[in-house]
Amino acid sequence: MSWPAAPPLPRPRILRQRWLDLTFVHWAFEPADVAQCFPPGTRPDTFEGRTYVGLVPFRMVGTGLPRGPGVPYVGSFLETNLRLYSVDETGRRGVVFLSLDADRLAVVAAARTVFGLPYRWARMAHERDGNHHDYSSTVRASGAHATVGVDMGERLPIGPLEDFLTARWGLHVHRAGRTWYLPNEHPPWILHDATLTTLDADSLLLSVGLTPPDRAPDHVAFSAGVPAAFAVPSGPSSALPSGRR
Repeated sequence: MSWPAAPPLPRPRILRQRWLDLTFVHWAFEPADVAQCFPPGTRPDTFEGRTYVGLVPFRMVGTGLPRGPGVPYVGSFLETNLRLYSVDETGRRGVVFLSLDADRLAVVAAARTVFGLPYRWARMAHERDGNHHDYSSTVRASGAHATVGVDMGERLPIGPLEDFLTARWGLHVHRAGRTWYLPNEHPPWILHDATLTTLDADSLLLSVGLTPPDRAPDHVAFSAGVPAAFAVPSGPSSALPSGRR
């Protein structure tokens, strides 16, 4: 199976950034258990009858306008997000963020104001030792926290589940009384097997209203990262551009 290419990104483009040193931790959930978390006009996307909750710590680097250098200081930061997998009434697959925790207060304020995304200011750290990565995040306002330690392994073969979890070309967000679709594009992911050495995320899941699973994650992977670009958002009821999934 070849990795799906991103559909053509509409213009104008508004933002670019790089997502680096990502760990993907996923649990399968019954769709009905998370359906209340989705904005109007969207529903849980499913794989073999289940949907997924993803915990993704990583480094954001070089955020800026479509051309020119990234924004100094605030354009690079650490982020840990909790996300769901969505599909809207036109069939566009995306993600819905339950939380996005970052260690730059200016980023948190701007993303909440401009895009309506649920960013939270957090104390965060990322350390690398060879193929081992450690991440930590503590939300300043609530104390909700997550720690993740992972050893990167061999390259992961492409499969239907990896396609479902990572071939996502936009996000859905409810803003100003309307659900919007913010499209993005990036090169194909190169994923690696990953072995968790540390995982403590119960309080982070509880902070967004989810009951932590009483089992190990169903899927774990690592990627060195990709560059990404975003275009102007549109409503899910908009006509589907040619080639859009």
